[in-house]
Amino acid sequence: MKCPMPITEYRKVLLAHGSGGKLTQELIDKIFLPSFKNKHLEQLTDSAILNIKSDSVAFTTDSYVVNPIFFPGGNIGKLAVYGTVNDLSVCGAMPLYLSLSFILEEGFEIDKLCRIVKSIEKASKIAGVSIVTGDTKVVERGMCDSIYINTSGIGISHIKADLGYNRIKPGDKILINGPIGEHGIAILSARKELEFENPPKSDCSPLTDLIKELLENCNVHFMRDPTRGGIASALNEIAKKSKFKLRIYEDKIPVSETVEGACSILGLNPFYIANEGKVLVFVEKEHANKALKIMRKHPLGKKAAVVGEVEKERTRKVVVETSIGSEKILDFLIGDQLPRIC
Repeated sequence: MKCPMPITEYRKVLLAHGSGGKLTQELIDKIFLPSFKNKHLEQLTDSAILNIKSDSVAFTTDSYVVNPIFFPGGNIGKLAVYGTVNDLSVCGAMPLYLSLSFILEEGFEIDKLCRIVKSIEKASKIAGVSIVTGDTKVVERGMCDSIYINTSGIGISHIKADLGYNRIKPGDKILINGPIGEHGIAILSARKELEFENPPKSDCSPLTDLIKELLENCNVHFMRDPTRGGIASALNEIAKKSKFKLRIYEDKIPVSETVEGACSILGLNPFYIANEGKVLVFVEKEHANKALKIMRKHPLGKKAAVVGEVEKERTRKVVVETSIGSEKILDFLIGDQLPRIC
């Protein structure tokens, strides 16, 4: 992509680009405003004034430090949009607005910044959200790794959303919308320059439409996107908060051949590897088949599966039932298999 900024001597980010002066204004006028133009952002005031008519508003924030910043299936900009959108969606909110803040390292290439901004523009349009406010800071060379992004998101709760740990009950079925571990393995392959016969690709995607369909047609009790720490960490947190025992069927968990092969070679467990386009759904037992059909009709759920259930014992444990009928405890991740995954 050709950078929209006029070709000048400034091909890289300077400290002055974060000073609030002429060069800061040039970034805003030449890169940010053309990409994110809307009535709220155009005001360029210190705060965006939003008219939100709802009794229930969801608000979230996240920071992105992924390494490398470009990876198969996405980049740090796309990840920042969809990561924040999904955090709202799994809480039953329909995302509306995002803030966007950059921390740039002195010397970062303007062309790379443009590529990231354009991917943010595309992702925000796909997700149906507007960038309404933002900020840019520049730090000295060596004080950050190229670029960090912070996003905050606002959404309004879906009228049929009634989600919470307290809604989880024995008999609930646990579903996931597709193969796990794809984002983490894509990042690892890009970081370590690993070559696979079928190159892994991040599952970085917006879940809003899929979740909206589930909320409108099924009795959903809880949802969670298993990002850092994978499904293992997400399930353990849910078990701890709900106080129930969760049973997961190992042979039901969808894992692609690429992820399975990479984990086997590298000694990793796909249950602990990050995802960026997956959602764990706890649904009323009688609605499980309906939820599964809805998922499989959606582009992001073609390989969806019922992977477990909630049991009545209040042990706060997650157990994995193997294909031969044995059980093993699935615990929280200790340490970090792969840092800076998002």
